Amino acid sequence: MEKKKISRQQVYTLVVQIGRKEGDGLPKDATGAALMIYASGIDEAEAVRETVAILKQADTAPLDVTGYGTLAEREAEGHEIETEERELMQRALEENSVIVAQMTPFFGDEDNTVH
Repeated sequence: MEKKKISRQQVYTLVVQIGRKEGDGLPKDATGAALMIYASGIDEAEAVRETVAILKQADTAPLDVTGYGTLAEREAEGHEIETEERELMQRALEENSVIVAQMTPFFGDEDNTVH
């Protein structure tokens, strides 16, 4: 009998701030952007490394990454997590991938800290 391989992968919620780089696809007047990302990994450090590597391959300039933990960790902190968000997290887990769920461009007139 074959044993089913147990995946140790989890999905982490990350917010990545990116700067400008030629060919980054951001709006012309943007100074950068914040990306809400769901990334799979054995631990958060691996999820961050994979995310930064993929973003660099996509001609963006990652500047800062803030981790918000796994689904269970976020629920324990009282975060409200919508069905659509849960579906994207599940997809990231199933595909062992990095999913950009939201992109918010910065235009230099806002506070670039993510709350």
